[in-house]
Amino acid sequence: MQSTPGMLGMLGIPGIAHSARRAHADAVIEFAPDIPRWRQVADVVRGRIADGTYPPRTRVPSVVQLTAEFGIANATAHKVLRALREEGLTYTEPGLGSFVARKPDEAPSS
Repeated sequence: MQSTPGMLGMLGIPGIAHSARRAHADAVIEFAPDIPRWRQVADVVRGRIADGTYPPRTRVPSVVQLTAEFGIANATAHKVLRALREEGLTYTEPGLGSFVARKPDEAPSS
C-alpha cells in the first residue's frame, strides 16, 4: 500500500502533520490558543455581518468555504454556523445554505 502525507500524519510520523498545518498558514486569523476556534471564526463572520460585508438575506460561507478559508475541521465549521443561527444572525434554508437574517429594525418586504 502506498502511503500519502495524510496517512503518514495520522500515523504520527514527525513533521508530516506539521507541514499539512502550514498549508493553512495564510488563513485570515491567527488563532489564540485559549479560545475555541469555532468562537474565533464565528467572531470573524459576526464582524463581517456587522460591517455589511454580508448584507441581510445574502449567503454566508458554507461549511466547505469556512474549512478552506480558516483551515478548520468540518465539525468546527458546523459549530460556527449553528452558533450564528442560534444567535439569530443567520437562518438556514434546506438545500440552499445559510443566509444573514434581516436586522430587527428592517421591515420585511412583501
